[in-house]
Amino acid sequence: MKIQSAILSVALAVSPATAFSSTSSSSNNHNVVSSTQLYSTIPKPGTVTTSLTPPSKLDSSNTPDLFESRVYKTYGRYPITFTSGHGCVLTDDTGKDYLDFVAGIATCALGHSNEALTSAITNQMKQLHHVSNLYYTPSQAQLANWLCTNSCADKAFFCNSGAESNEAAIKLARRHANDRGITDPVIITAENSFHGRTLATVTATGQPKYHKGFTYGGEMVRGFKYTPYNDVEKLKALVEEINMTPEEDAKEG
Repeated sequence: MKIQSAILSVALAVSPATAFSSTSSSSNNHNVVSSTQLYSTIPKPGTVTTSLTPPSKLDSSNTPDLFESRVYKTYGRYPITFTSGHGCVLTDDTGKDYLDFVAGIATCALGHSNEALTSAITNQMKQLHHVSNLYYTPSQAQLANWLCTNSCADKAFFCNSGAESNEAAIKLARRHANDRGITDPVIITAENSFHGRTLATVTATGQPKYHKGFTYGGEMVRGFKYTPYNDVEKLKALVEEINMTPEEDAKEG
């Protein structure tokens, strides 16, 4: 506890300017920086030696074996190892070419080795990498403005994956229901659908095989119902069932 208090005292003694500065004009601030330099000083490039071998230098002659021994098996993979691509053509480790109709599961629409995309990413990395959502960055504001101007959206939400976007949609729907006084909102998804691998999105996924091993008391996340694809009558019946007030609640008014 004393150690934590001492660290807190040092942290509070450092002004915001000092916290983001490698030098200080006052002797008092210099003493504070010196006492914490173990945690805050970054060695100059080229002055640190290490025995670690970069990942790119490791042997990859048998990539499937490396996956088998080092990558957690959450996906079933086809016995193909791709090493390069250009446009919509992929090349495997034997030199065979394939037409890429998967496009990274709809995330690589511009193709591989796209010169314009490569140039844009390179220029951005030369200017600024990632600073988190704690701060403003011009490019994020510009992209949000462009997306809203060229769509029906009023605001943009940025995230890293489809599962994360679906999680946000689930939370948004529940928040909207809560604001309207609905305490038990229900989200309907289709049977045999797939919506992600997080706990809520795998619950939204209408495939029991993906639920196995993740239940609590035999249940997944509550508030999801499933209906067959393209069956309008069953969907209407399910909506009517959900909208019926339970007898015990009806008695209480």
